[in-house]
Amino acid sequence: MNTQQPIRKVIIVGGGSSGWMAAAMLCRFLGQQLDITLIESSAIGTVGVGEATIPPIRTFNNVLGIDENDFLRRTGGTIKLGIEFENWGQYGDRYMHAFGDIGRNLGFTSFHHYWLRGKEHGIDEDYWHYSLNYRAAKDYRFQPLDTIPNTPLCGLVHAYHFDAGLYAQLLREYSEVRGVKRIDGTIQQVHQHPDTGAITGVTLENEKLLEAELFIDCSGFRGLLINETLNVDFENWSHWLPCNRALAVPSETAVKTTPYTRAIAHEGGWQWRIPLQHRNGNGLVYCSNHLSDDQASALLLDNLDTPELGQPTPIRFTTGRRQQQWCKNVIALGLSSGFLEPLESTSLHLVQSGIVRLIKHFPHCGLQTAAIDEYNRQSQEEFEKIRDFIILHYHLNQKDDSPFWQECRATKKPDSLLRRIELFRTSGLVFREQDELFSESAWQQVFIGQGLIPNDYHPLANELSTSQLKEFLQNLGTTFERTTAQITDHDSYLNQHAKTDL
Repeated sequence: MNTQQPIRKVIIVGGGSSGWMAAAMLCRFLGQQLDITLIESSAIGTVGVGEATIPPIRTFNNVLGIDENDFLRRTGGTIKLGIEFENWGQYGDRYMHAFGDIGRNLGFTSFHHYWLRGKEHGIDEDYWHYSLNYRAAKDYRFQPLDTIPNTPLCGLVHAYHFDAGLYAQLLREYSEVRGVKRIDGTIQQVHQHPDTGAITGVTLENEKLLEAELFIDCSGFRGLLINETLNVDFENWSHWLPCNRALAVPSETAVKTTPYTRAIAHEGGWQWRIPLQHRNGNGLVYCSNHLSDDQASALLLDNLDTPELGQPTPIRFTTGRRQQQWCKNVIALGLSSGFLEPLESTSLHLVQSGIVRLIKHFPHCGLQTAAIDEYNRQSQEEFEKIRDFIILHYHLNQKDDSPFWQECRATKKPDSLLRRIELFRTSGLVFREQDELFSESAWQQVFIGQGLIPNDYHPLANELSTSQLKEFLQNLGTTFERTTAQITDHDSYLNQHAKTDL
């Protein structure tokens, strides 16, 4: 779609985290050139379960100039150092996808090759023995620490848990101060150009017509513009990721605040536990073919750490993505663009990357097909790589007493994932492809955590003598142990720097 019409007016359809993240970033970078309006209805609720994030959210907030402690205070936020997976291999298993590095790479050789060689020499320490993030998380500790003093080792790498509704409110205030106009209303009609089919405007229930050259669809699963108006096809991935429902319920806070998310596998699905300062977020993602809604509700409520603060809210979804996330003059963000279950806390990240991608591809003197195609190509690649990473967790389960988990293991996987699995299985190799989200360390942790130990390690790991190898591993373990002991208690840090008044 090539046009010579400059983009001067942008309408964002829908609020919530997605809409206000888009508004905030657009006004931050293009506010002097654009007239930005956001339409949301206070009568329409938002899904709002995206309360756990991954480290790139810090970059997003930093670019906006949002102070971290003020953000934590305003959103009831806590620190997240990783995600602990329970029961994913066998019932009773635990491992963590800890942020940051594991151990220390030497030259071209990833640390896990030295760890694998060490096991052959009787050094049987757990892989996460060499993770500062893991040690701090399990010891309920946190403080800002970019590097371990007097070493070349990375410090703590963190993200957040927070109240998504309060985050949207914070971004709304940020955006409105910078000129974004908010309209509380419901769209009654969408208007299209008779020749091109592009969206020209929307009419509200009060018959007010709003026109723009570019539209951002943040209308949730409904997809008012991208789906109902432009009829962009949806690519269904439920044959790989069969969970299709979720229940969400808040509960009281715990005595100690865990600085990590918990993902607990159950019969027919998995449960999340997300600690905030003023409440805990809980939910169950499940497959309706294996658990009824009543069974799922009972399972969730029976496995809460703290008393519930309401009844579970049901959410229905289909895993997959829009085949075009930018069609004509509409860009879909958030749930309208697709859905991947929140197993690795990627929902808000996909919004973040989508809006950053839009800014990088933003048209100057009109829409250009080449730029739209490139945006869609990058979006597809990002979705598919995250999809593969999530499928990996299901595929590597070893449960033989559950039809759901047996089906997850047996279903044919994407070739892109099978290639990675075979590479790691045979040689211990894993490579991050281009700008994909998850690091080599993340893939290694899921592989190893769920029992896929490589048949071999890289020959460069033999460059250290046996005594040098033992000293190398022992020194790393000692350094992480000493450093962890010096880190502040997580709750103490929040109480001192970012205590909420919610």
